[in-house]
Amino acid sequence: MGFFKDFKSFLMKGDIVSLATAVIVGGAFGKIVTSFTNDVLMPPIGLLLGDVNFTELKFALTEASVNEAGEAIAPVTINYGNFVQTVIDFIIIGFCIFMVLKAYEKSQKKKEEAPAAPAGPTQEELLAEIRDLLKK
Repeated sequence: MGFFKDFKSFLMKGDIVSLATAVIVGGAFGKIVTSFTNDVLMPPIGLLLGDVNFTELKFALTEASVNEAGEAIAPVTINYGNFVQTVIDFIIIGFCIFMVLKAYEKSQKKKEEAPAAPAGPTQEELLAEIRDLLKK
C-alpha cells in the first residue's frame, strides 16, 4: 500500500496539478487557434489570392491510375496547403505564448522592484540600546 500512497502524494503535488492543468488548457487553446486559422483566417486570405482553398493545395508526384486488376490507385501528393495552415497555427500560438511570457516577466520585474520592507535594527544595535537604557 505504500506505493499507492506515495504515488497519490506525487500526483497531488502542486507542480503536477499545475502541469496537468496547463496541458489541458493548452490543448483546448490549440484547438481554438486551429479553428481560427482554418475557419476564420484562411478563407479571406484564400479569397484575396483568387478563391484558393488552402486545404486543397497540393503537388502531385503521381497521378491517380488503375492497375491491371482494375483497382484504383490514389495519387501520391505533397499537401503543402495543410502545411501552410499548420505553420500559421504555430506562429499564432507562439505569438500568444510570447505575449503571456512577456506579461509574466513584467509582473515579476515589478515584484522585484517593489520597495523592500525597511530593515529593523540589528541585534548589536538592540543590545547597545538596552545597555544605554540600563546605564541611565
